[in-house]
Amino acid sequence: MMRISHFSKGKNVLFGLLLLFFFSENSLQAQKICIETNKDQIIGLKDGFRYELWNQYAKGHACMTISEGALFSGEWSSIENYLARRGLAYDKKRKHQEIGNFYATYDCDYNPSEDKKGNSYLSIYGWTVEPLIEYYIIEDWRNWVSYMSPDATFKGSFKTDGSIYDVYTKTRVEKPSIVGITTFQQYFNIRREKRNKGSIHISDHFDQWESIGLTMGKLHEVSFVVEGYKSSGSFEFKELDIFAKKE
Repeated sequence: MMRISHFSKGKNVLFGLLLLFFFSENSLQAQKICIETNKDQIIGLKDGFRYELWNQYAKGHACMTISEGALFSGEWSSIENYLARRGLAYDKKRKHQEIGNFYATYDCDYNPSEDKKGNSYLSIYGWTVEPLIEYYIIEDWRNWVSYMSPDATFKGSFKTDGSIYDVYTKTRVEKPSIVGITTFQQYFNIRREKRNKGSIHISDHFDQWESIGLTMGKLHEVSFVVEGYKSSGSFEFKELDIFAKKE
């Protein structure tokens, strides 16, 4: 029978600690996901933040990397419609006022293609139900944005977060949504002075919508999204926090 010396035991303990460190370190490593064939959506939860990657019709190259906290990055090319988002998930039972005041701080290295194909948004994003609403607070964009669409309706302007935001609505008829193919309203707040870092008082935007009769329903999510339509590009959040607090 082999005899184990005290020195060998010490090496075994050290090896075990190294293994523990290795697996602990790997549990903190970023996770990359891609959609290129067969499906168009991946949803998950990491570090308390929901993430979703959507690549309509699974066309082209569409990837997202989930890092620590709320951080994420991604890249896309030759796609139909790409959305990568990370944020807070809710059970669609409470309105935003019942949860708290929402805020975000962020710093994003946002690099959509500069050619004139398609478009891209850097935006706070989410959905409500009862009514079914898809909403955007657009901080930066390329090529074209919702107000350029002939079916967009201008609802007014207001100042917050250091800029004027213009408010538009659109009706989407029989389009994909969180409840399947259906008809729903979109709300857009579009920042006049584009930026890719700063702080956003999200609840102020919600309140502004409701002050002009644009009803917000029960929350499904409050996320940061990078979206691309028939375009290419990449992004990386170097700082990102999305939170709600009672005040």
